[in-house]
Amino acid sequence: MIDRSAMHARRVSTAGRPCQRAAALLALLVAAGCRAHAASGIPVEHLPPAPPADPEYRIAPGDVLSVRVWNQDSMSQAHARVRDDGRISLPFLHDVAVSGQTPAALSRRLESDLQSYVVSPVVTVTVDEARPLRVSVIGEVTHPGVHEVERGAGVLVALAAAGGLTPYAHRDKVYVLRPATSGPIRIRFTFAALTRAERPAASFVLRPGDSVVVE
Repeated sequence: MIDRSAMHARRVSTAGRPCQRAAALLALLVAAGCRAHAASGIPVEHLPPAPPADPEYRIAPGDVLSVRVWNQDSMSQAHARVRDDGRISLPFLHDVAVSGQTPAALSRRLESDLQSYVVSPVVTVTVDEARPLRVSVIGEVTHPGVHEVERGAGVLVALAAAGGLTPYAHRDKVYVLRPATSGPIRIRFTFAALTRAERPAASFVLRPGDSVVVE
């Protein structure tokens, strides 16, 4: 005797397999498309607007500071380089954390700290030398490697520091790899937009940790 219910179940199962295969194929295609989009990078035009830049300079490791205490030469310190741990050494106060502070804010803090040693101290902090920004420039450039540029520089300045593009460079495949918590962000530029000073490509500002890649 033929079990018709079993035959029906087999037909339903066989009929469902093409749909399952099609769904799996679609999922693979979508995943591949997402990976291709990520690999091609995010056009700089699609980035959300950057927050306004802090108008005040903030001290960073590598900067050279002069700390002058009015009428107290023994408490003053000229040409103190900020160490990698963000500190400098000062008379009486020893190691002082300074990285991330503005010169004005640091002056007020030192005035407070020195009140134990002198009455109403007046402190002036100046940045004698600001450490330049170090950016890796790799790929189809004349001189790949780590190059120093001024803080606030853009992609075109970094490319110029690396000697410009080679004849084999793809002028529409210039990228900035920017560190992020979820992994590096790949931001795409065109050389034409950079050289024509078109926004937002020309107004894009490099940050510590950025790398410029030319394919």
